[in-house]
Amino acid sequence: MRGPAGSAAAAADPAALRPRLPSPLQPVEDERFARRGLRLLLKRDDLIHPDLIGNKWRKLEPSLRAAAGRTIVTFGGAYSNHLRATAAAGRLLGVPTIGVVRGHELAGRPLNPSLSRCAADGMRLHFVDRSTYRRKHEPGVLAEILDAIGVHAEQDTADGGAEVAYIVPEGGSNSPAVRSCTALGRELRGHADVVAVACGTGGTLAGLAAGLGPGQRALGIPVLKGGFLTEEIRALQDQAFGGRRGDWSLDDRFHFGGYARTAPELEAFARDFEDRHGLPVERLYVAKMLYGLVALADEGAFAPGTTLTAVITGRPFPDQIHNPATARAANST
Repeated sequence: MRGPAGSAAAAADPAALRPRLPSPLQPVEDERFARRGLRLLLKRDDLIHPDLIGNKWRKLEPSLRAAAGRTIVTFGGAYSNHLRATAAAGRLLGVPTIGVVRGHELAGRPLNPSLSRCAADGMRLHFVDRSTYRRKHEPGVLAEILDAIGVHAEQDTADGGAEVAYIVPEGGSNSPAVRSCTALGRELRGHADVVAVACGTGGTLAGLAAGLGPGQRALGIPVLKGGFLTEEIRALQDQAFGGRRGDWSLDDRFHFGGYARTAPELEAFARDFEDRHGLPVERLYVAKMLYGLVALADEGAFAPGTTLTAVITGRPFPDQIHNPATARAANST
């Protein structure tokens, strides 16, 4: 277990989580879309909050309220934006946070910039092996992880004096988060025909699609390979709404090898997009989504006259901007 113990801040400040909503909707001129008769808008969710960036605020806010000051335990990989956002929220609210990190072999290494930021914000880091991490949803495995940390879940009636913690799933994708993300769809009613978003755990897409109006479609670009996300999103909508909601689909061709994987082609694309539009492009999610939209437009996937909206769910952290060493490290995880 790594990182400072105890509360991340001396005093809670609920106003510190006040968001900028609705997030701005920015039109951009890009000939790759214009020559196909398409209009491109950027939904700037990256401007919602300086620390809980983009969809992280939308997904975490319900869990932060539900935790009611209890220690928050959540999960993520070595470069998880979700862990960074949770740690930042803990610092702002004075709430202890614990991050369960995939990869026991990382415990003996220097912390990478992402995990260093988590620790600096007061998050305790607990590393588990990858096999255990894959099974973290199993009640018995989860109980073992929590026991090793020294906490137990609220629904766990075991005694022994262990601290009661609030458990937030990987990526923050639970039913309250999905319902919270319907606001994103409602903000876009009447403004777009197709709304594209990068997908990690699928919670944002599940809520976005439910919030859109008739005739609008949500398009998810998974950043993980494996083709499993369709069932995950269906399950999230079942849990949140009792069934499928909205018109949504996935195109899983643009993951560039999987989560935290990039390629020179993607890096060149992201830099070009930044030069064209003055928008810092986050590489692990946003760049893949934008790349996919350009590729689909070139394929003729959208009818002329279509208005496309790209949800900008994050921005590069300072240590991720044009840093080849960080990119190489991410690609090795």
